[in-house]
Amino acid sequence: MSERPLPRAERRRRTEGRILDAARSLFAEVGYERATIRGVARAAEVDPALVMQYFGSKQELFQRAVRVTPVAAGGRDAEGVVEELLGTLSVKMGELPQGSLAMMRSMLTHPEAAVSAREVLGGQIDRLAAATPGADARLRAALMTLVMLGVTVGHQLLELDELRDVPREEIARLLRPALGALAGQDARQDAGQDPGQGSGQGSGQGSDQDTGQDG
Repeated sequence: MSERPLPRAERRRRTEGRILDAARSLFAEVGYERATIRGVARAAEVDPALVMQYFGSKQELFQRAVRVTPVAAGGRDAEGVVEELLGTLSVKMGELPQGSLAMMRSMLTHPEAAVSAREVLGGQIDRLAAATPGADARLRAALMTLVMLGVTVGHQLLELDELRDVPREEIARLLRPALGALAGQDARQDAGQDPGQGSGQGSGQGSDQDTGQDG
């Protein structure tokens, strides 16, 4: 008995998925400038006209290919935010998704890629800022985002030996205090501290000194 043919909508969904997978791989390998619609079509085993029919332009294809699903950071305390960021090191220093690699490889050489990168990074900054205290929360969130981006670029694109030859746990250990300061751990710890602590001398110590002078 022959298999029933797939519905038209399902065939289209599968074809789009195959084209997007091919586009992510090609953009990640050669960047936006050198990737072509024909190259994507060849890798996806479809006609170039079909790629244009589904996506309209190379720019739209790129934007769809590098789109990522946001991860919420709201509701976490400063320590939770830091540990969440450090938890992404296994991806940033491992098998990075093709869409993310494509965006990073292209964002400094093509305006459309830069727009996509700003949108993705802007969303990450929004989520981190929502979990960061202080009037400068967005600046702190931006700095945390760029620290992690720098680690990713250094490892994935520049292939710096200083990053590639070091265990992720060691990099996390060194980054944790800096990210903690940016996330506002110090401010929250200070806010919860007893006013009598850390202010120099406690009242009990002053009393002992006075007693010694009287004797």
